Amino acid sequence: QVQLVESGGGSVQAGGSLRLSCAASGSIFSINAMDWYRQAPGKQREWIARITSGGSTSYADSVKGRFTISRDNAKNTVYLQMNSLEPEDTAVYDCRGDITSTGRARSVYWGQGTQVTVSS
Repeated sequence: QVQLVESGGGSVQAGGSLRLSCAASGSIFSINAMDWYRQAPGKQREWIARITSGGSTSYADSVKGRFTISRDNAKNTVYLQMNSLEPEDTAVYDCRGDITSTGRARSVYWGQGTQVTVSS
């Protein structure tokens, strides 16, 4: 079994920064890619960033230049550094892992979500 646990959400004023973490644990053979998504009230879930096993990163236009995704392979943890936060960034942030287990089963796993609130 594989679990993803997020942390680092909270409340911040516009222009501030937060760093989210997503730690994967359990029967992990390899992490193929990790993504961050977010969902604001009344809106559809939005993909915002990805990091692959090779370290390649990609971002949604809405966060490009402000957010940075990174990872610590030794800790099986992915981070989302969020700078220059805007009220429009207020949402529940969730990580998604494309992970191969030790049993060689490849599946998608989701964290529990963490709330980010940006006030003006």
